[in-house]
Amino acid sequence: MRKLVSFSLGTVLMLSACADVATMKRASDQRAGFAPVSDISRRAAGADAVWLQSPAEREANAQRVRAMAHRKTLNADQAVQIALLNNPGLQARYAELGLSAADLWETARGPVPSVGLSVSGLAGGDVTRSIEATLISSILDIATQKPRTRTAELRFRQAQLAAAGETLALAHETRRSWIEAVGAFEAAALIGQSQSTANAASELASELGATGALSRADQAREHAFTAELAAEQAAAKLEAQLAKEKLVRLMGLWGSGTEFFVPDRLPALPGGAPGRADIERQALANRVDLAAGRLELQAIANQYRLNGQTRMIGDAEFATGVEIEREEGESERSPVMDVEFQIPVYDTGGLLSRRGSLEYMRSANSLAQAAVDARSEARAAHTSVTGSYQIARHWRDQVLPLRREINEQALLSYNGMLTSTFELLNDAREQLESELSAAEAKRNYWLAEADATAAIWGGATGGSASEEGEEE
Repeated sequence: MRKLVSFSLGTVLMLSACADVATMKRASDQRAGFAPVSDISRRAAGADAVWLQSPAEREANAQRVRAMAHRKTLNADQAVQIALLNNPGLQARYAELGLSAADLWETARGPVPSVGLSVSGLAGGDVTRSIEATLISSILDIATQKPRTRTAELRFRQAQLAAAGETLALAHETRRSWIEAVGAFEAAALIGQSQSTANAASELASELGATGALSRADQAREHAFTAELAAEQAAAKLEAQLAKEKLVRLMGLWGSGTEFFVPDRLPALPGGAPGRADIERQALANRVDLAAGRLELQAIANQYRLNGQTRMIGDAEFATGVEIEREEGESERSPVMDVEFQIPVYDTGGLLSRRGSLEYMRSANSLAQAAVDARSEARAAHTSVTGSYQIARHWRDQVLPLRREINEQALLSYNGMLTSTFELLNDAREQLESELSAAEAKRNYWLAEADATAAIWGGATGGSASEEGEEE
């Protein structure tokens, strides 16, 4: 009897020892999987991400955010940092990472065996006791524990990348919102500078009209310009207020926390043209969505017990289903175009079901398409940054100096009584239009810079400058 009980309990302990202790320890950490998310946030967004898990941490974080934002003028980096510290939706996403860690912990622990005890043989004069220990456990779960743990670990790593992607998306959207808000305030300020001149011209037109020196049509033109300018300024102020409110929402602020300011002007253009000739290579190396796609392939291969990786081919080759032989005699191409995104190919011949083969091929082709899209987005981002910089610099270095010279000469002519007041004002109107166009070009450049970072790391929300241009 003792031997039977000892054997059964020993079997229970043996099965319990099947648990992956190292994985369990890693997955049971309070912030399991968050270190890579924080590292990607610092490298891509230049800001720290935090995972708040206690009232004390939340209180300390709230004090930190208030010290950073309350009645302060925030630059773009500060706005992004506050958003990553204070956005509740991001904290919810981190909680999903924690749930994925809990799933990994439970899978690595393995099935929990149970022991059933029964007493029999108590009959007649002879007292016979026998204790039977019955081990109840899922043989199937025990047999498949290792591959299931491997799959759970891959899903956990995918959850890490998803959390990093959400972090980068918030940082990208916050930076764009800051640029849009500051750009709108800058436009409103430029219009406001011309409003006083327009008001003076309108009053002068009324006085000249009263003396008969100016026709009613000319008076109406001056009054209409003043009224239109006032409407444009009101629209610019409204746009600025709405853009700032979006920024407030992304930063997770409310109540007195919204008492912060943004600059009246965007930063000046950099001294030299931005250089990202290797942006395509950077995108293929750093995009979190591509890394997640590779993990998905590994998870499917593990789920269907594929026989192992047989080779690696490029994204374009996989998408077309043709292996391309590159000969030395091929025409020379830019080094950026030669960058390859390697996709692992597993042996699907041993699959037991058509479903498994189709799932694998679907994921592999989706990954290939994602790599093609990433290449295109990177090239488009580089084109947008360089083109926007050239346009903004042209307005700054060519158009605006000419407009200033025109105004200076017009003022000299006006002081010499060679031109009228209204001719001087007309030149001022044209200068305002040039200044607004230059400010818009500068805003488009900074938006393109933000989109280029998103193209390299992932996390873009789809609000690119090019799309805005199409909507306009």
